[in-house]
Amino acid sequence: MKKTMLAMMCAVSLALATSACSDKAKEESATAKAAAEKAAQATKEAAEKAAQAAKTATQEAAAKTSEAAKEAADATKEAANKAVDASKEAADKAVQAAKDAAKK
Repeated sequence: MKKTMLAMMCAVSLALATSACSDKAKEESATAKAAAEKAAQATKEAAEKAAQAAKTATQEAAAKTSEAAKEAADATKEAANKAVDASKEAADKAVQAAKDAAKK
């Protein structure tokens, strides 16, 4: 009888200890799950911010490229106009020189 009582008490103690460990494991599992969810959310937010930053940088680069192309086109047009003016001036001088030579 004593042995049976002792065995029952050991079984009850073991059940209580197992139950306490199980509760602790559940609690730790819930904590780990919450931490994992927070990490996943932070990763998602960081990825969204990185994507937005890349989009903004691409848009800025496109705008700067367009602006540089426009400036290059303007500079080319200005250089062409100066070349035309210089050619006209040279032609006028050549005509004048020919007229002057013909008078002599």
